[in-house]
Amino acid sequence: MEEKKGIIFTGAIVGIIAVLLVKFGNPVNMGFCIACFLRDIAGGLGLHRAAVVQYLRPEIMGLVLGAFIIAVSKKEFSVRGGSSPFIRFTLGVTVMIGALMFLGCPLRMVLRLGGGDLNAIVGIAGFVVGIGLGIFFLNKGFSLRRSYKLPKAEGFVFPIVNVLLIALLVSAPAFIFFSEKGPGKMHAPIFIALAAGLIVGILAQRTRLCMVGGIRDLILFKDTYLLSGFIAIFVFTLIGNVLLGYFNMGFEGQPVAHADGLWNFLGMVLCGWASVLLGGCPMRQLILSGEGNTDSVITVMGMIVGAAICHNFGLASSPKGPTPNGQIAVIICSIIVGLIGYFNSEMINNENKVKGDVKVG
Repeated sequence: MEEKKGIIFTGAIVGIIAVLLVKFGNPVNMGFCIACFLRDIAGGLGLHRAAVVQYLRPEIMGLVLGAFIIAVSKKEFSVRGGSSPFIRFTLGVTVMIGALMFLGCPLRMVLRLGGGDLNAIVGIAGFVVGIGLGIFFLNKGFSLRRSYKLPKAEGFVFPIVNVLLIALLVSAPAFIFFSEKGPGKMHAPIFIALAAGLIVGILAQRTRLCMVGGIRDLILFKDTYLLSGFIAIFVFTLIGNVLLGYFNMGFEGQPVAHADGLWNFLGMVLCGWASVLLGGCPMRQLILSGEGNTDSVITVMGMIVGAAICHNFGLASSPKGPTPNGQIAVIICSIIVGLIGYFNSEMINNENKVKGDVKVG
């Protein structure tokens, strides 16, 4: 019971902070969005040139460094990696393509619902279906194989990179891009956003907050521990939005969102499916990266590259709706995720064994 109180408290704090970040300058319903913020960082580094989404979001750096600081202090910093790195990278790309079809990660999906965006209901339905597909492969023995203990220095690299990103954000050299309009220009003051990320990173590390894990555990084990955290996020985001006047119920005219139900659904199917195979949602991957998990670092790198691909090849949706290129990409990525699930499960091993027995007979 004490553990559940802890994750409900974490969810409440995340919800309150998300609304306050909007008050301080972030786009409405985007106090936190891992996919959107990684997309902005990719743009800030010049990996894509979509001028309206370029900014080094300090919330991301705060999440990683908060998880790193608390993991080291609690002696939970454990450096491991080497588990199917390129498959993880590829799945990271597909998670981002699905999220940018919907225009939000699982966390923003909940924040959007708390702001009255009913398109998030369609996204949640797709997300649950995607998690169900992932569970199907887990039940068939899906595995990305074991990870291995690595030198401690390996685990310090990613936190150091995030410190360097903060330095680049503060110093603002000419080679870093900053949006002059659009969502990228809308942001909370640097140190407020960084502090918010640090707080959420610490709390998420302690409670293992994960939207994918919440729904997965509910389906597999009838365990509501992780899910209760996201219910708390929704409740406190809803209260905060109502109190501050941001609440706007409906499908049309929602901030940084579109109302194409089919592709909102399919985008989150892809995001949920790939996230289950990875073992956690985008936010969880950042937290694990801060704990020394280099497999999660590879996944985050895949998501950043995925964001660049989305904007360089016209895959990302806009408030006008999805693009034809994005629709094709979601279908192709769904096939890729299905093949990854199949070839890394016991299904194919059992089939090969049967064929071998037939030949021997």
